[in-house]
Amino acid sequence: MTVFKMTAYPKEVEVPNKRTFIIRPMRAEDDGALLDFFLRIPEDERFYLKEDVTSPGVIRQWVENLNYSRALPLLAFVGDRIVADGTLHRRRAGATKHRGEIRVVVDPEFRNMGVGTELMRELIDIARDSDLERITLELVAQEQESALLTAEALGFVRLATVPNYYRDANGKPHDMLMMELPLGKWQEWWDF
Repeated sequence: MTVFKMTAYPKEVEVPNKRTFIIRPMRAEDDGALLDFFLRIPEDERFYLKEDVTSPGVIRQWVENLNYSRALPLLAFVGDRIVADGTLHRRRAGATKHRGEIRVVVDPEFRNMGVGTELMRELIDIARDSDLERITLELVAQEQESALLTAEALGFVRLATVPNYYRDANGKPHDMLMMELPLGKWQEWWDF
């Protein structure tokens, strides 16, 4: 059973604007900083996340039940402040155990600085080292244009658009864009 390789962390990363971030896996003591981070994310953006990230109970459950072989959360820090969260999710058994999914959220104050791109690169490298064949990314098509451009720059391709998949807080429909990145030998086949 392959598990995620964690020897590279904590890791100092300098992004193009010369800003430096520390990237490392989430730890149990990160609950307060993680809750503060998610409270800085605009409410209309949090609405699309899969869980209520403003609930101290949800955050506590995440940090108390860390299982890096199932879900690997990487955090980007400036000092003691979390400025981005990226997670690689995988199933350990079943028909989709060869696939992973990544999710990335960046503090609005730190967007367009490269921190989200660096988190995605780290997660892609970890997925590749873990013998995953593909990773997917789901985006709200009309709301996450910057993330879409970043994913395409990293090699993700658009698989499908599901019309009206999401509804925002006001009931307005939004499309879901499914993207995928083939890894390892599958990347070579994809590029053929």
